[in-house]
Amino acid sequence: MTRRLTPTRTTLRLTPLRSTLVTLSAALLLAACGKAQTPADAPPGAGAPPEVGVYTVQPQSVPISSELSGRTVANVIAEIRPQIGGIVHKRLFREGSEVKAGELLYQIDPAVYQANYESARAGLAKADANLLTLRPKAERYQALLSAKAVSQQGFDDVNAALKQAEADLAASKAAVEVARINLAYTRVVSPISGRIGKSAVTQGALVTANQPTALATVQQLDPINVDVTQSSTEMMQMKRALEAGSLKSAGADQARVKLVLEDGTAYPLEGRMAFSEATVDAGTGTVTLRAVFPNPKRDLLPGMYVRAVVEQGVKEQAIVVPQQGVAHDPRGNAVGMVVNGEGKVEARVLKTERAIGNKWLVSEGLAAGDKLIVEGLQRARPGSPVTAIAAGSPGAAAQADKTPAAKP
Repeated sequence: MTRRLTPTRTTLRLTPLRSTLVTLSAALLLAACGKAQTPADAPPGAGAPPEVGVYTVQPQSVPISSELSGRTVANVIAEIRPQIGGIVHKRLFREGSEVKAGELLYQIDPAVYQANYESARAGLAKADANLLTLRPKAERYQALLSAKAVSQQGFDDVNAALKQAEADLAASKAAVEVARINLAYTRVVSPISGRIGKSAVTQGALVTANQPTALATVQQLDPINVDVTQSSTEMMQMKRALEAGSLKSAGADQARVKLVLEDGTAYPLEGRMAFSEATVDAGTGTVTLRAVFPNPKRDLLPGMYVRAVVEQGVKEQAIVVPQQGVAHDPRGNAVGMVVNGEGKVEARVLKTERAIGNKWLVSEGLAAGDKLIVEGLQRARPGSPVTAIAAGSPGAAAQADKTPAAKP
């Protein structure tokens, strides 16, 4: 006989102590939830618009300059070459030193040229003595011819001899001058003042007149030239801006130029623009400009790479804004966030012409009085309300410190 098992219901019975603990836990849980949702305990300013630092646009006069690359060039260069041949007897300078104009650099053996000079002087004395005898003779023949005491042929012979003697005297004087010049050329002197480089010859070397290799080179380094290049397109744009009046000339004097050295340091002395080349390089489409800089300490040496900052004019009522307030969209357009009159963020497409230091020169998209957001851009969303405060103020700095860093 089979027994049927009937399921039974088990009833959970709580003791008085356990029931009390459950009730107390539920009450604490409800109290904690109520406290978290209390508005008075919420973070301060949770319902207020976020603060952003703004830069108020103010038009101002801005000097417009161009940074052009170039190289330094000696102001004057003189290649020392002999004008006569001979053996170098002495070298009378120290390589790399400063020399003065007219200072003796090389002495070529003068013995042969001294002898030629003395010979020419002797020939001059002979021609002069010959003339001394022929001139009185010609005068006497002139008187005798008037008295019919000599023939016309005799007088003509004496007169011709006199003129030949005068020509010989002139030739002798020229020969003396040539010999004197050649003798002087044995002293090779510096034609300019400047710094002399290394010598290509030593004592005892044979040199020839007008040889292709220079004995040495003297360069004048104070002042020194800086040759830079500028594109013809940029030059034409600058010219049109000046003609239209949107850009005013920096002054009637020659444009001032500042120099940035190869290591990024600024050259302490200011230069001036000397001239602009009259032709455009067909290969590069650039024009060469030359600036002149004082160089008393010889800090600038020929061949150095430099960047010249040329002041080309002044733009009146220009709008310049900090670069941190301008971003670029995927299309490459410059975009700035502005707080409009309703206190909301508005995105503006800007047209930037050039960078001036750490700012952008803006020609379109901003007007006087606009408030460009430069701090707290991560909290600015187009159309959202914000509280605008002056950039750099303690409130803006404190708000920036509270803002979490953007994740990469």
